[in-house]
Amino acid sequence: MFRLFLNEMIRLLRFIFWLAATGILLGGVAALLVADHFGRGLPAYGWLATYEPPVATRVHAGDGRLLAEFAIEHRLFVPVEAIPKRVVDAFLAAEDKTFYDHAGLDPAGLFRAVYTFARSRISPSARRPVGGSTITQQVAKNFLLSAEVSVERKVREAILAFRLEKALPKDAILELYLNQIYLGRASYGVAAAALNYFDRSLDELTVAEAAFLAALPKAPNNYHPVRRRAQAIGRRDWVIGRMLEDGRISPVEAGEARAAPLEVRSRDATELFRADWFAEEVRRELMEVFGQEKLYTGGLSVRTTIDPELQRIGERALRMGLQTYDRRHGWRGPLARLDGDDPAAALGSASAPPGLSPYRVAAVTGVSADAAAILLKDGSTGRVPLEEARWARPPLRDQRVGAAPERMDEVLKAGDLIAVEPAGSGPDGVWALRQIPDIEGALIAMDPHTGHVLAMVGGYDPERSEFNRATQAMRQPGSAFKPFVYLAALQEGYTPATLLADMPIVIDQGAGLGLWRPRNYAGSFHGIVPMRIGVEKSRNLMTVRLAQAVGMNEVAAVADRFGIQEEMPEVLSMSLGAGETTLSRMTAAYAMLANGGRRIAPTMIDRVQDRHGRTVFRHERRICEGCNALEELGPRVPYPPDPRERIADPQSVYQVVSMLEGVVLRGTGRRLRAVGKPLAGKTGTTSDYVDAWFVGFAPDLVVGVYVGFDRPRTLGHAETGSSVAAPVFGAFMREALDRTPAAPFRIPPGMSFLRVGRTSGRPAGPGEADIILEAFKPGTEPRPEGPGRLPAGSREGISGIY
Repeated sequence: MFRLFLNEMIRLLRFIFWLAATGILLGGVAALLVADHFGRGLPAYGWLATYEPPVATRVHAGDGRLLAEFAIEHRLFVPVEAIPKRVVDAFLAAEDKTFYDHAGLDPAGLFRAVYTFARSRISPSARRPVGGSTITQQVAKNFLLSAEVSVERKVREAILAFRLEKALPKDAILELYLNQIYLGRASYGVAAAALNYFDRSLDELTVAEAAFLAALPKAPNNYHPVRRRAQAIGRRDWVIGRMLEDGRISPVEAGEARAAPLEVRSRDATELFRADWFAEEVRRELMEVFGQEKLYTGGLSVRTTIDPELQRIGERALRMGLQTYDRRHGWRGPLARLDGDDPAAALGSASAPPGLSPYRVAAVTGVSADAAAILLKDGSTGRVPLEEARWARPPLRDQRVGAAPERMDEVLKAGDLIAVEPAGSGPDGVWALRQIPDIEGALIAMDPHTGHVLAMVGGYDPERSEFNRATQAMRQPGSAFKPFVYLAALQEGYTPATLLADMPIVIDQGAGLGLWRPRNYAGSFHGIVPMRIGVEKSRNLMTVRLAQAVGMNEVAAVADRFGIQEEMPEVLSMSLGAGETTLSRMTAAYAMLANGGRRIAPTMIDRVQDRHGRTVFRHERRICEGCNALEELGPRVPYPPDPRERIADPQSVYQVVSMLEGVVLRGTGRRLRAVGKPLAGKTGTTSDYVDAWFVGFAPDLVVGVYVGFDRPRTLGHAETGSSVAAPVFGAFMREALDRTPAAPFRIPPGMSFLRVGRTSGRPAGPGEADIILEAFKPGTEPRPEGPGRLPAGSREGISGIY
């Protein structure tokens, strides 16, 4: 009986074995058929081995602060070996704790996903299908497949994950994942998320912060740290629990992490710097050199030339100059009129106009003869006394103004929406009436030796207009062009003491063009005076005569060499600055005067590195042999060769610099003497006072200022470069050079200096008072030689001459 039972059991076991073997065989065949069916047409994945994710191009100021980012996806690529272990542990605990053990698939997770999907198809009230995907599967989905929710996609994802595991090492797969995932707040990858959520680099993240980031991949918007704070903290704590359960952190660390508040921090203002016009110019240049794809996805690291301190000085100087000019020309009225009987409600709904900052919006609630009562948006109240609105005269035609107001109700009415700022002196609650200027302008500062753009202000406020008046506005420079006429003459043998006629002149312009009668600004004449007077006093008639004598072909050649204007028409009106150019070009031309006649080009980009740290562009092209071997050189300092092209005779250039220094000391720019440092420069004013310029320099800093309306019209009678643009230049230089010791302009070798009469140009005689120390090329000094002549290269006693 027992034997019979045993035989039956053996036959049953054999049947079960063969049944299981058949099932396994059929299952394997079925799996192969499924794999063959779904594996057909799968996307290629070999390229992932060399994949470089789209990375933002980051632009930095000269001091390292972030200036701008250009990207389609804001991502910072970090190699997996540089990602801290706590960050990796947090994501593995949250997303795939067996990542380093499986072959691409997690059977338990896959079964759970299939089961949930089946329930969702049977019962509409069942849970939404869950992922159950390993990190490898997520990489396959994110890079190679769509986000479609279906069994077919899941199977294709599993096949790809299995193949990826065979093709790529685990660390490479993890690197792809951590740099590709979207984590909310425009953050792609963990490094960008760390900065955007916590203003930290990855190695500065705490366990709690790393856990929060690891909680986000499934649905960043569901765990928003502000709008859905409770859910965000709950999800973060769940990740902390998983880290503790997996042994990745200790119970003490877990407790501290759970107790930590969830604080989102904006980027530190000390690490960010805003200069919109400059950044846009950099973007355009990068686009031109590297192309759109490289710019927005190539992960370039760009070091620019901008000096944040000088940029802020420039912004302040230009804004104050434009505001001052604007107040000289009257009150254009309130920002708006408020409707209704509730000024607080109307004020609360009123939007601030572009360019309002640093002013504040206020509603006028009452007006008396000597003051206006105002209400501000924060609910506080104040008053604007008449003394703080005396400037608000009625505007008249051509920028003229009427009489100053005698009563406040001549200026304001209850219900007016106005701009105000705290009064400069007086008790709290006293405000000054202000308005947003309608005048525009630009300022640019450069290093004259390198062409580095140190500051660029393209207008009053970028919120009001993105048009960059420093680089895009083509305007006539007026008298600011004259130094290049005089340079052409000096290179033809003239000297600063050459006598010219400052007298009326009539020029026949040719057939059908009529006669041209140029005139000086004030309509006066100086007679026969040295050429220097023509520069210092900006004499139009002397300049036209000189251009006629030298030849406009020579003047046009100088304008071309200095980059002011190509193919300048060879007509005499061009000698007075009638040709259009930009402030950037004009400032670069003056920079080439300041550096002794060497060619430079304005540049905003110092160096560009690719995502791997290789330098792909460098502005500095000099090669300095031995600069890295100072130990061997001893006290000798190596000097790299100067590759800059010489475009003008340095002695002629210095003579122009000396005359431009005279503009500041005695001429149209004499108000700039108050800066207290050696300066040189030239005013520029166009016909009908339409454009006002001042371009000038210290030995190592050149600055150009332009002021005018976007739609050209007069600035008003007597609003010249001296009264409008020069104060902006002076305000900038006063602050920029405040901590810089005074230094004289560099004198090229071989110059000769002679005491001459300022208005005669002849060697100074005994007891003569109005004398200057003039610069001459050797052999060109006026004769006879007098006791005032100094040896070549000497400038002894110069401080007592001026």
